[in-house]
Amino acid sequence: MTETERPSHPCLCQINVSDGGVPKRPVPEAMIAKAGVEGDRQRNFKVHGGPDRAVCLFSRELLERLQSEGHPIEAGSSGENLTLAGLEWSLMKPGVRLSIGPDVQLEVTSFTVPCRHNAQWFQDGDYHRISQKKNPGWSRVYAKVLRGGVVRSGDAVEVKS
Repeated sequence: MTETERPSHPCLCQINVSDGGVPKRPVPEAMIAKAGVEGDRQRNFKVHGGPDRAVCLFSRELLERLQSEGHPIEAGSSGENLTLAGLEWSLMKPGVRLSIGPDVQLEVTSFTVPCRHNAQWFQDGDYHRISQKKNPGWSRVYAKVLRGGVVRSGDAVEVKS
């Protein structure tokens, strides 16, 4: 994307769902409930999903940086439900609260742990490129739903704490 396509404020740039596993595909809007994103399903409930991992978030800017390194990753590839733009991603840590659109409120609960299913999105197969342990600041994050509602691509995102 060019600088002229950059949002003037933090926003939700893509909503991603799948019937299990990755990649997740874009949808224009979705209902977010305590259990997660409507229409989305996880392959392995031992490590994905549940109330504290209801929604997975990732940064569009980090995706673009990974692409500039030559990795064939796209929004939704690594399993994030919401691709966000315009946020200082280093601030996305457990305890941070976000509002998305007029209704939805989330709280970041943890960093995600990437799995081998993400290897295909990295030119060298090293999916640890998005591991908080190995590459701090590059991880997707999980969030619990404090208040649900409908989200749409383009919705404003605000960091609450």
